[in-house]
Amino acid sequence: MFIESSLFAVLTMLMFIFMASVMIVIRSRASKKPASTKKIILPPLFMSTGALMFLFPYFQVSWWQVLEAISVGVVFSVLLIITSNFEIKGREIYLKPSKAFIFVLLFLLVLRICLKIYLGQDISVGETSGMFYLLAFGMLFTWRIAMLIKFLKLKQTIA
Repeated sequence: MFIESSLFAVLTMLMFIFMASVMIVIRSRASKKPASTKKIILPPLFMSTGALMFLFPYFQVSWWQVLEAISVGVVFSVLLIITSNFEIKGREIYLKPSKAFIFVLLFLLVLRICLKIYLGQDISVGETSGMFYLLAFGMLFTWRIAMLIKFLKLKQTIA
C-alpha cells in the first residue's frame, strides 16, 4: 500500500510540474494575441470538470479541508493577480508579458510540492490530491475573476 501511495504521490507531482510548464508556454504565447473575455473565462470552466474526482470516496475531503484549500488558493492568487496586467495596443487589449509571472509560478510550484510532502505525512494521498485540486481551482478562479475585471475596465476606456 505504501509503494502505491508513494508512486501516486510522485505521479501527481510530476503531472503538476508538467501542467505548470504547459501554463508557462501558454502564457508566453497568450501575450502575442489579443485578450478576450472568452479566453479569460474558459480555463476555470474547463478546470471545474476535475471536481468529478470528488464522486470517488478516495478523493473526498471534509468541509474544513475544502475551506482551507480554497482559502490558501485565494491567498496564492494574489501573486498571480499582481503579475497579470493588460496593455492597449491600437484598439486591442493584450496581456502584458511579465518575467515575474514565471518566477511566481515556479515559486508556487516549489511551495506546493513542499506542502504536499509535508501534508502527505498526515493526510492520505487521495485527500491531499483533492485538497490541492481545490487550492489550484481557488487560485485560478480568483485570478481569472481579477483578470476579467481589469480587462473589462480597459475595454470600457477603449469604447
